[in-house]
Amino acid sequence: MPQCHPYLSFFGNCREAMEFYAKVTGGEILAMSTYGDAPGDNPIPDHLRGQVMHSRIKIGNDLLMASDMIMGGGSTGHHGFDVSLHLDTPEEADCVFAALAEGGKVQFPLQENFFAHRFGSLHDKFGVPWMVICEKPMSG
Repeated sequence: MPQCHPYLSFFGNCREAMEFYAKVTGGEILAMSTYGDAPGDNPIPDHLRGQVMHSRIKIGNDLLMASDMIMGGGSTGHHGFDVSLHLDTPEEADCVFAALAEGGKVQFPLQENFFAHRFGSLHDKFGVPWMVICEKPMSG
């Protein structure tokens, strides 16, 4: 069965971002390979060898993947998507939202509404857009 996982692109700070996301979510870093780890004749300049070629963290039963994009210049930002993070309790949502918001910009404050015990959106300090939600049970 196909699976779909977000894959984020960073411009030199992928390792920092993924370590932060693993800490904030209680996730587990499963992979963190650099361009310098690539076998064979590797034409990557020495100053880019430590950049992340591929990383993967497990958050619950899902994966979040990312790398540093070393070709093509600087970041134009993350547009047209949000990473949606679903939490089991309002307290977890409060804690994770606060951590992700630190140094970032809140788009929609975390609060209760008709469909969720907590829902809010923000761009974190890396510019990645997040939706944090603790859903209410669906009524029949």
